[in-house]
Amino acid sequence: MQVSCYRQDMAQRPTLDFLKTESGAGSILGAMAVLAVILANSPLAADYFSIINMKVPVQLGGFAEVRSVLGWVKDGLMAVFFLVVGMEIKFEILRGELSSPRRLALPLFAALGGMIVPALIYAGINAWAGHTVSGWPVATPTDIAFALAGLAIFAPRLPPALRVFLLTLAIADDLGAVALIAALFSKTIHTAPLVGAGVSLAALAALSRWRRAPYLLYAVGFLTVWAFTLKSGVSTSLAGFACALTVPISARRADRGSALKAFMDALHPYVAYVILPLFALTCAGFSVRATDMKHAFSPITAGIVLGLVVGKPLGVFGFSLVAAMTRLGRRPTGVSWIELLGAAMLCGAGFTMSLYMSALAFDSTDPFAQSQARMAVLAASLAAVLAGGSLLSWYQANRATAEQDDAA
Repeated sequence: MQVSCYRQDMAQRPTLDFLKTESGAGSILGAMAVLAVILANSPLAADYFSIINMKVPVQLGGFAEVRSVLGWVKDGLMAVFFLVVGMEIKFEILRGELSSPRRLALPLFAALGGMIVPALIYAGINAWAGHTVSGWPVATPTDIAFALAGLAIFAPRLPPALRVFLLTLAIADDLGAVALIAALFSKTIHTAPLVGAGVSLAALAALSRWRRAPYLLYAVGFLTVWAFTLKSGVSTSLAGFACALTVPISARRADRGSALKAFMDALHPYVAYVILPLFALTCAGFSVRATDMKHAFSPITAGIVLGLVVGKPLGVFGFSLVAAMTRLGRRPTGVSWIELLGAAMLCGAGFTMSLYMSALAFDSTDPFAQSQARMAVLAASLAAVLAGGSLLSWYQANRATAEQDDAA
């Protein structure tokens, strides 16, 4: 999850609570994913799939909808995740790393390469095999919680600038993911609810002019926009992102008492420790029996694994190198190219967003394709963290040894 604190503080305090929270959240996400796979292949498998596919009706006033538990997590709770992501992006554009063109250039190029190259690898493999290439977005995201967890476990003493680079890249990556969802994964559009969502969003924007507006009004407004969006056929992730853009931020840089900062601080722990782990538990489970070893290297699996494990570091590092050589961007201060390569390898941990994309890209009526995609995302995310973490750990150990020799 890509929600950060103020970058000014981060430069001075690399062990911010945010970094600890994200690293801890990455560990919990991994544990929930493992638990999901265990449950899906245990004697409790029938109960596990029965629960996540159980239909749950929700009725509130004129709103009535029936969806599975997995559907409510994906289309309901994950909208809150995108609300927080949207607020983070807004803050960074106005106050943080994305407000500085010189600091923004390198991670922006890196994020672009990290989406283009994996997409080309996935599309190339599946087109060559005669399969549909519609699943290419699954190979493009980065889960910053997993990446930071890898840093915390394997190389905790790396330069703070490397963490800032990863976080900024992830923010730009999130923006690209939201754009892909909007362009590719909206269903049949229903005009009347969409108009209702637009009117509600306009009301929220007008509310932002009232600096002392009760926070409850924002919550009601968000739920209204979400409900209309759910009925309209547009992905509810866009409702969360759009609502985030209406939350006001203080006009004074020194003032941190804005609604946006308050919402980010309040929602971040719930998203990191409740919503995302619950999403992993419901979405990561797949049956090994439904995905036998004969199909372990199917075009879908190979495209996702190679896209994340190979394409992601190639794109991130390659585009960073080109940007630095052409002086369009600058390498982070105190960060070597090997450390940047290690960070690029960590970016292959797509996990949360890749699982979310796979739930959108592959038809829910095709459990075989869903199982292949989930297996590939989990395997690729684990491989990326181990590979990138091992490289960074090796480099950190060698640097420490060299410093001791110089001191002696």
